[in-house]
Amino acid sequence: MTETIPTDRTYNSLQGQVSEAEWETRVALAAGCRVAQHFGWNDSIRNHLTARVPDEPEKFLMNPVGLMWSEITASDFLKVDFEGNVYTESALPPGPAGLSFHGAILKANPERHCSFHLHEAAGVVVSAMQEGLIYTNQESLALYGLVGYHPFEGLADEASEGPRIAEELGDNACMIMWNHGLLTVGRSIHEGFYFMQRLIETCRIQVRLMATGAEIRHIPKDVCEHTYGQFQKRAVNRPLGLADWKAHLRLADRLDPSYKL
Repeated sequence: MTETIPTDRTYNSLQGQVSEAEWETRVALAAGCRVAQHFGWNDSIRNHLTARVPDEPEKFLMNPVGLMWSEITASDFLKVDFEGNVYTESALPPGPAGLSFHGAILKANPERHCSFHLHEAAGVVVSAMQEGLIYTNQESLALYGLVGYHPFEGLADEASEGPRIAEELGDNACMIMWNHGLLTVGRSIHEGFYFMQRLIETCRIQVRLMATGAEIRHIPKDVCEHTYGQFQKRAVNRPLGLADWKAHLRLADRLDPSYKL
């Protein structure tokens, strides 16, 4: 069923008030929220999709606390800097955790354009498993060697935790935050979304497989490395996630094009 924006919301569209590069980033993030909600990754007013402002690299965009991802629009995103200053007028606040670790992650590596964090159910289940992520199928091996881990420290509101998360993430594209949830980064929004989709699908398959009680057939390390290498070769002439992202944008348009407001 197509969801539409509640009629009791008022809008001050930022289109034409921000740079074209910022507006395009806002639209892409809003599309990502709508598609993520459609995929069942988030049904709350929390979690974050963030992206660096292309022409203001010391600032980034993040969704505020208070809006369902099925209703968020491009103009709803807050522009903030790494010190937590907010540059977008809004009655809705930024999430303290988002300011803490997304800012630290983007600040630590200028090549990163986006940082996503979700509490998708299967991802949370895997984050509470002692063994963590298990590579059980072909598609999961696109992430082989790209997943880091961060210990649970309580609510991620403390400013001091952000740099630790960034350091433990290192050069990885994905992170499982123990007993918490999932995190991915990317050099583009489509790359970050690609990694998140792969990570969530890997977690979902692992949870379903373990629920059967059957003995898991583990893939030998050399085969894991070989298959990951095959994925990397494919990515040389085909940017990671770009074809998927174009399909996701078409889906967002079919669901409700108001995300572009």
